[in-house]
Amino acid sequence: MLHRHSLAAAAAGILLAAGIGATIPAGASTEQSRAATALVVNARWGGHDTFDRLVIDVRGAMPPVSVKPVEELRYDGSGAKVPLAGKYFLEIKLSPAAAHNESGQSVYKGPRLVKIYLPTLKGVALTGDFEGVVTIGAAFDTKPAYKTFTLHSPERFVLDVSRPAGCPS
Repeated sequence: MLHRHSLAAAAAGILLAAGIGATIPAGASTEQSRAATALVVNARWGGHDTFDRLVIDVRGAMPPVSVKPVEELRYDGSGAKVPLAGKYFLEIKLSPAAAHNESGQSVYKGPRLVKIYLPTLKGVALTGDFEGVVTIGAAFDTKPAYKTFTLHSPERFVLDVSRPAGCPS
């Protein structure tokens, strides 16, 4: 019995010395969490024949994204009302995500608050970069009928908003 324990201990020692054991490098959990946090770097838009498009550019893996209609847009953290004209609003949340790097410097190069003159999309604002959630708001004069999808290489989140019938291009 003693001989079997000695062999097991010797085998474990050989595996650990060879680096084959189950070791976790120091700081691995920190590196993994940084790699898992996507960076939101831009928001841009364009008008097309039958829809307006909002694109959010992401560096890293695309995080889960939620889009929901809200009565009004508010800045995360402060709760102050976002001064975008419109009757209808969509709140787009990406999480886990950040619009800043580890040093706290912004990596987001898009608009912070901008009025847009497209048939459906009337404004866009970065409303939050707080506790692992990046929030972007979009404003409309008419109730938005929209679809969302992601594109890859590079990573992008896309919001297409249909133009109402009879709406000029």
